Amino acid sequence: MIGSNWTVFLTPWPAVESDDFTHPGFDYTRFNVSYWQKFDRMLRYARDRNIIISVVLDMNDSKVHPAAGSEDEYRYIRYAVARFGSFSNITWDLGDDLNSYRDEAWTHKTGMLLEQWDPYHHLVTSHPTKIIYQDRASSWFGFTSYQDWSRDQHNLMLESRKLQEKSGRIIPQTNEEYGYEDQYPLWSVPGSESPDVLRRTAWDIVMAGGYQTAGETARRGTNIWPDTGGGWINGRGDDTMTMFLGYGHMVDFFTSFDWWKTDPHDELVNNGNYCLAEPGKIYAIYLPHASKVTVQLQPGRYHGYWFSALSSQKIPLPSVEGPSWTSPDAPDGHDWAILLEAQ
Repeated sequence: MIGSNWTVFLTPWPAVESDDFTHPGFDYTRFNVSYWQKFDRMLRYARDRNIIISVVLDMNDSKVHPAAGSEDEYRYIRYAVARFGSFSNITWDLGDDLNSYRDEAWTHKTGMLLEQWDPYHHLVTSHPTKIIYQDRASSWFGFTSYQDWSRDQHNLMLESRKLQEKSGRIIPQTNEEYGYEDQYPLWSVPGSESPDVLRRTAWDIVMAGGYQTAGETARRGTNIWPDTGGGWINGRGDDTMTMFLGYGHMVDFFTSFDWWKTDPHDELVNNGNYCLAEPGKIYAIYLPHASKVTVQLQPGRYHGYWFSALSSQKIPLPSVEGPSWTSPDAPDGHDWAILLEAQ
């Protein structure tokens, strides 16, 4: 929640009326150095903890922007690149909800300039509100970053991969905003932002070979009693925030095998289950609902185990033989994964 100690608005320039966020009277020819120094400290603190920071250069909520394509705007971006470019732990984002205040021609031109200005060539993206507003074929564009709140994320990410393949460039496909715990959008179906739904949706995304970001509850923290400083919106937490523990289990599963060698192969499994595979070597299968699954394997012998997406419990499976294998029933009524690897 916005209060006297915190705001979402950008203040990189001196302002005549610093408390008026709609008419601040920015002096775009100079920089508010203390604001940039605060950002320096944050980047350094994050780097020491192996945290990557997305440096978002502007946002729709700010309402006040330098003129598009002006020297004031380019001076600002050049200064950001010169100041932060030497940090190893950053990616660039041209702007949040970008298509609401900049067009696609601006995005392409500015992205190409940023690639030219940054000697370290950090990954760059932009963040529009639809998957179609992405400069997929351009050299500057390092990964997608859009927002889509639907709960059919698996098919959405498969579509995004196909759009990217048509461009002739293979880059990571990321839905950068698909949900925030107990937060918004106001039009969402009750329960669709619960921790369990968001955790399961993250599995839907990664099982399509995609990436995602999410946020834990912001119903506590800065300017909300008790003022613990918690909530996703300012990057802090407390012990009552547990949603990301489930995401941690997902990370444990995927880092246990060569996930980057696999591609979506849902055609190899039945019952609406999902499969990532390097056929003949690795089969990672996700069962959103308690069931059994039949997998079409290449001939050979495989070893594997059940993995609880809810708790990270592992249960070994007997040796598996191709070319077709049907699993036992899932150990309980929650969602489970199976990993099979060639012996």
